Amino acid sequence: MLLSNPFLQSLSLSNLSLTSSAKPPPTPFPHSRLTIRALKPIHGKVICHTNDKTVNVRVIRYAISPKYKKRMRVVKKLQAHDPENKFKVGDLVTLERCRPISKTKHHIAVPYVDPHTPKGGESADGVLNLPLQSAQ
Repeated sequence: MLLSNPFLQSLSLSNLSLTSSAKPPPTPFPHSRLTIRALKPIHGKVICHTNDKTVNVRVIRYAISPKYKKRMRVVKKLQAHDPENKFKVGDLVTLERCRPISKTKHHIAVPYVDPHTPKGGESADGVLNLPLQSAQ
């Protein structure tokens, strides 16, 4: 059987293979498992935690004004997922992007880790911050 299109006259249906060797698409993750994508993290301060498993975070960033060529402060309020309800008002958090959880919630709140503080319990002068024996 020949096709009616003049560009496909030489192509017949018998030459087409209808079998597909491609794998079926992977099943999505269960709703309880959230994946975090590797994007630039957003830092902000929690301003409201009244909703269950949700925190409102105020994020401040600086953008250059196209008219005045000055740095202007741009403030945004974002909603983030807090599965354990562990963040309170005033806590610093890092927002990392994930799949959409609801209409306005597509970030996960994780604790903010200051990159300038050394790890392992050491202070800036190299002294270990161990508790005093008298305080125990």
